[in-house]
Amino acid sequence: MNLNIDAVKDMTYDAIVVGSGVSGGWAAKELTEKGLRVLMLERGRPLEHVTGYETEQKAPWELSEVSRLGELSAKYPQTPEDVAKSVSPYWMPGMDTSYRQDKPFRWLRPNIVGGKSIMWGRQSYRFSDIDFEANAKEGVGVDWPIRYKDIAPWYSYVEKFAGVSGEKLGLPQLPDSEFLPPMDMFLVEKEVRKRIEKSFPGRIMTIGRTANLSEAQKVHVDNGRAPCQYRNQCIRGCPYGAYFSTQSCTLPPAVKTGRLTLRPNSVVTEVIYDPKKQRASGVRVKDSVTLESQEYFAKVIFVCASAMASTALLMNSVSDRFPNGMGNDSDQLGHNLMDHHFRLGANGQWEGGQDRYFYGRRANGIYIPRYRNIGTDKRDYLRGFGYQGGGGRQGWQHHVAELAFGTSLKEDLTRPGLWTMGLIGFGEQLPEYRNRMYLDKTRLDKWGLPTLAFDAEIGENERKMRVDMINDAQEMLEAAGLVNVKTYDQGSVVGGAVHEMGTARMGRDPKTSVLNGHNQIHAVKNVFVTDGACMTSSGCVNPSLTYMALSARAADFAVQELKAQRI
Repeated sequence: MNLNIDAVKDMTYDAIVVGSGVSGGWAAKELTEKGLRVLMLERGRPLEHVTGYETEQKAPWELSEVSRLGELSAKYPQTPEDVAKSVSPYWMPGMDTSYRQDKPFRWLRPNIVGGKSIMWGRQSYRFSDIDFEANAKEGVGVDWPIRYKDIAPWYSYVEKFAGVSGEKLGLPQLPDSEFLPPMDMFLVEKEVRKRIEKSFPGRIMTIGRTANLSEAQKVHVDNGRAPCQYRNQCIRGCPYGAYFSTQSCTLPPAVKTGRLTLRPNSVVTEVIYDPKKQRASGVRVKDSVTLESQEYFAKVIFVCASAMASTALLMNSVSDRFPNGMGNDSDQLGHNLMDHHFRLGANGQWEGGQDRYFYGRRANGIYIPRYRNIGTDKRDYLRGFGYQGGGGRQGWQHHVAELAFGTSLKEDLTRPGLWTMGLIGFGEQLPEYRNRMYLDKTRLDKWGLPTLAFDAEIGENERKMRVDMINDAQEMLEAAGLVNVKTYDQGSVVGGAVHEMGTARMGRDPKTSVLNGHNQIHAVKNVFVTDGACMTSSGCVNPSLTYMALSARAADFAVQELKAQRI
């Protein structure tokens, strides 16, 4: 009996964090620094900072994947080929992440400690009160239980530590951050910016707000980080720690406390519910390699496995109290799935600036903040969109199809081509109950868990918006003096932007939402969900910065509640 008690004691922590990505990393950092003993559980394999980034110094021709794209396409069917060429080891093989698509869906899952914080696009933007108030004002979904003033201090907190470079604009729809110096625009981008802002008052082009260190301040250097080297190899992992990732930013201070235990290869199968205490008591885990099962216990649990995986975990956590999934009294768990719709815009060429070129490989582009349905602008659809993109000058590749040979061809290859500029629209998707994920219990994965099924698509509101997204892009580039402007619309599948949100939304009423304003499950106060699953609406900006702020805020609240013995 004493041995059994000791075994439970050895498996007991103050807090458990499920997932090691953007949200999980912040939860672990904050909880350990506030004095808690934390167990971080990650289903992926270990990935060491610096030494683990095996491809980051390799030239394209040194990547073995280049010669076997057919094999990779079969092994990683959910992974774009251009990603597979450089970071295929970071993604979970397709056969391990199989899922059903009632409607076309794209689900990219990492297979490493650090999750998508290693491969993310690093674009970092704040939500505004225009975003937080939209549902209530328009009668869409449910009202956010927080407003900008509630999260603004936490945006500042995480930005200073993570490091976000950018330019202050003073726009109500895109609040300014705690910025490092902005990266420089290329010549064509500067010209296009001036001409767009002259032709379309209210439309502003700025450099992207990115979690890359344009300069390393003391807080970053003390954490072992260095400024961006302008190599644009971020997606392979950065040994300099020049962009925000779990490995470079949040794990080091958590480890330094001596209170973090990291357990990779750990598939969390269930959050255990204690009906007597009406709280979660711990989690059940299956080792992804040995398939052995183990239980761990804690006073507080942070579920940060990424939106789809976090919701799947709650759905799998059934009990007499929660027969349809933990916290699912509202029947909203799995519903209101959102992403950003994109893959459309315009490209053009600029015939000026022939005596100028650009320097370095800037790991960033431009951004045009939302301007539709702002102020007096009213459209026949709700919400809006922004543009990402950028400019550059054609290199030798523009001669690949030329009919030339010998000396003349070689000379031509030494001369760059025209400047080019492209705009890619990213639009907001409304939360709708019909857009959902659910468990397919007829098909089990290799760990014995139900696989996921997805039934989600963009709606009429998004389709109307896409008309403006294409037309406005063309209109702006042509007004900026570009030639050969061409538009495109490649269609947008939910999940394609890798900005999955919703399915365990925050709200004010337990009857219509899963989480409260502190990211707690309404009916299970010691379980917090702070990744994309918690989002009540999607906005049109990249969401990861909001996950960081919500995670740090929720961790601070959880520690206060623990001290007050309310959880």
